Amino acid sequence: MAAKPQVLEVPAPDGGVREVRLTSGDRVIFPAYEGHDEVTKADLAAYLIAVGEQFVRLNGDRPVTLQRYPTGIEGEEFYAKNPPKGAPEFAATTMCLYPSGRRHRQLVINELATAVWAVQMNTVTFHPWPVTTADNDNPDELRIDLDPQPGRGFADVVEAALGLREVMHEAGLTPYVKSSGNRGVHVFARIEPTHEFLDVRHGVIGIARELERRMPDLVTTAWWKEERGEKVFVDFNQANRDRTLAGAYSPRPLPGAPVSTPVTWEELGEVEAAALTVWSVPGRVQDIPDPWEGYEAGVGRVDGALALWRADLERGLGELNFPPDYPKMPGEPRRVQPSKKRTDLPDPEDREYVRPKRWIELHPEEANPED
Repeated sequence: MAAKPQVLEVPAPDGGVREVRLTSGDRVIFPAYEGHDEVTKADLAAYLIAVGEQFVRLNGDRPVTLQRYPTGIEGEEFYAKNPPKGAPEFAATTMCLYPSGRRHRQLVINELATAVWAVQMNTVTFHPWPVTTADNDNPDELRIDLDPQPGRGFADVVEAALGLREVMHEAGLTPYVKSSGNRGVHVFARIEPTHEFLDVRHGVIGIARELERRMPDLVTTAWWKEERGEKVFVDFNQANRDRTLAGAYSPRPLPGAPVSTPVTWEELGEVEAAALTVWSVPGRVQDIPDPWEGYEAGVGRVDGALALWRADLERGLGELNFPPDYPKMPGEPRRVQPSKKRTDLPDPEDREYVRPKRWIELHPEEANPED
C-alpha cells in the first residue's frame, strides 16, 4: 500500500513556513547499493530541507532544468525545461532564449519550498544556468568540467584541477571546486556579467588550452573521444547557452545517491567523492565551515581568459566544435569524426558536414548548406 500523502513544512524566506504536499513518499528513488541504504522520495525531500540554505544560496535566482525520474533512477528519465504543470504560486520563472531561437520560461528556485516541490515532481538533479534572472544572456559564472577518460582516476582529476586553479588565478579569477557527483570535478568562478555566452566559452577555451600546454600528458581539449586518449578532458562546451552542470549540493542519478558537493581546495586530494551522498552530506554541512564561503564576493572579470583566447588566435588556433544540436557556428571545424573523414574529397574550411538523415527531414532547406 502506498504511503499516505504528507504535508511538509518548509522554511520560507520571510521566516514563516510553506506547506508542500508530498505524495508517494515511499517511492524508492535510489535502490540500496553496496552498503548504501535506499533513498525514497521522502528521504530526498528531507535531504534538500537539511541542506536548503546552502542549496538555495548557490543555485537560486537562476533558470534551472529539472532532471526527473518518475519511477526512480533505474527507470525512464527526462529533462524538464518548461516549468512543470501545477507549479505553486510562489514558484518563480524567467524567460530564456535557446540556441534554436526559441524562447520559453524556466523555473527559478528562489526559495527552498520550490526545490522540495520539484522533488514532489520526481526531480533528482537540478541543472542551473550560469546566469541570473537579471540578465539571462550574460553569464555571471565561468564553469569548467574536468572529465576523466577511461584509464584515469580521481587522483588524476585532482592533479588537473590544481593546475587549472593556477591558470585561473593567473587569469584574474577566484576558482572554487566541487565534486561532480560522478568521476570528475567542477570548477566555478564568479565573473562580472559583461560578456555573452560565446565570449565566455572562448574564455574557457583559452584557459583549457593553456592548461593543456602545461600538462600535455594529462589534459586534453580534443572534442572527439577517439582523440582524447587516457587523459582528463576539459569540457569547454559546458560553457554554451543551454548547457548546464549539476548544481551545488544536487544529488546525481547514480547508485549510492552521490551528491555534487562543494569542497575546499585543501581537502580536494583527500576527499572520497563516492562517500559524499544524500545520507552523509547533511552532517558535513552541519559540522564544517562552508567550503564556498566568500564565493559570491569573489567576482572577477573574463578579460584575462579572453586574452588567452586571443593569444591562441594569433598562434593560429581557432574555434572548436560545438555540440551536435547547435547550428553551424562561424569558424567551427567540420563536424565529422576524424576516423570517418573522407580524404579523397575536397575539404574547404567553409563547407558544412553532411547532416544526419533525420536532421535533413526536419530541415530540408539546409540539407547541404554552403556557409
